[in-house]
Amino acid sequence: MSLDKAQAVCEYLVQQLVDDPTAVGVAATQTGSKLRLDVTVGEGDMGRVIGRRGRVAGAIRTVVRAAGYEEGTSIEVEFID
Repeated sequence: MSLDKAQAVCEYLVQQLVDDPTAVGVAATQTGSKLRLDVTVGEGDMGRVIGRRGRVAGAIRTVVRAAGYEEGTSIEVEFID
């Protein structure tokens, strides 16, 4: 459940920030108790997702980690350009 919940939360948050929500992709890879989410966005939207000094990206990572906290899963969010 943690995988689906964290991935859905991440996808929802990123879609709210970008100009083209249909271009958002979140690929999940789980290894044991670690979950990695690779986020891709459309052309020109990466700046919106990262934010100034990485503040938006940091906030997204915090919320997504909280979504997976109940299951005891370590979540890493990477933004792929």
